[in-house]
Amino acid sequence: MNLFSPPLYFRYLAKHYLKNLLVILFGLSLLFSVIDYFQQASKLEKLGTYQLHYIFYKWEEAITLLYPLAIVFAVIITKIMMVRNSNIVVLHAFGFSKKKLFTPFLAIASTVYLIFMVLHTTEFSYAKDKASHLLKNQYNDYQVKDLFFKYNDAFVYVKQLDPINKRIEDITIFKVEGNQVRYTIKAPYALYNGSGWDAKDARLKTHIYENDILQRYHLEYKKSIETLEGYKPKIMESLYEGKALSVIDAYYTWRLFSVQKLDSSKIRATLYDKIVTPLFALAMVLILFFKLPFHARMVNLSTTLALALGGTIVVWGVLFGLGRIGYNGVILPELTSVLPILLLSIYALYTYLFDEAKSLA
Repeated sequence: MNLFSPPLYFRYLAKHYLKNLLVILFGLSLLFSVIDYFQQASKLEKLGTYQLHYIFYKWEEAITLLYPLAIVFAVIITKIMMVRNSNIVVLHAFGFSKKKLFTPFLAIASTVYLIFMVLHTTEFSYAKDKASHLLKNQYNDYQVKDLFFKYNDAFVYVKQLDPINKRIEDITIFKVEGNQVRYTIKAPYALYNGSGWDAKDARLKTHIYENDILQRYHLEYKKSIETLEGYKPKIMESLYEGKALSVIDAYYTWRLFSVQKLDSSKIRATLYDKIVTPLFALAMVLILFFKLPFHARMVNLSTTLALALGGTIVVWGVLFGLGRIGYNGVILPELTSVLPILLLSIYALYTYLFDEAKSLA
């Protein structure tokens, strides 16, 4: 098949599936954002700019959350409509196998998945946080306050982080060995240099002990001290509970936490939620395409439609709940996110390879 000039059957099926997918996706996401807007309207500034931005950010959040459901719903609707209109029967009469008819659906679903993977590497991932700031009347204010975390063998306190301007206000770093503080670094501000932070006008205070008893301090003033290597502004922001991360930032955070020997379960759960969990849609597309009837004879299409939609929502709900359990650290995120998708994918592959004969019945 020529990628740039696909056959007529491919274009026909892809056009109908893509149309239904877009209608369902934009319909669900707009409904979600409008309902949320009316629930929160009293908390927003009356300025039209605030309200429009809030609706747009909630729509961005909704579309990234609901696109796997839209992928599956569109397959169900398209398949049922074509069965009802006998289009599938006609295509079979022309000699097209079920695996061949499945190709356009898989191509569109995979393309949509890849598009959203790209979007998850952009500011799209931060729509929820932006909407939250608007609810607090903090438009264009993304500052995070009072961060405390581990860096190598030292501890860091940041009074205020501005991830947009990549600036820290009031940073303190202190190294502890046993019950003794070895040194402290305190600076009024620090700037991100692309790989780490330059603490400006820093004061280095070294504690000098004799026989485990503090005797004196050695004080030095540094124009600039480079520190916090690898801590990108968005990574530091993610240390604050509830902050979102793009796929790229989540990956670098995971690597950094591994080096620092910090618990990365939440970061891994975030990555799996964006990359692995949506793959359930591709598996469900395959399963439902082969399991749904290919003819309307002796089949109640309305009941079949309701069961398929309901079953999809149940599967999605279970996976979403398991993802939350993994995010909270109750169970390893690999068991709550990766394993269920792997099992579902194995069953989908089994259906594709061995279930075609049953689907003809």
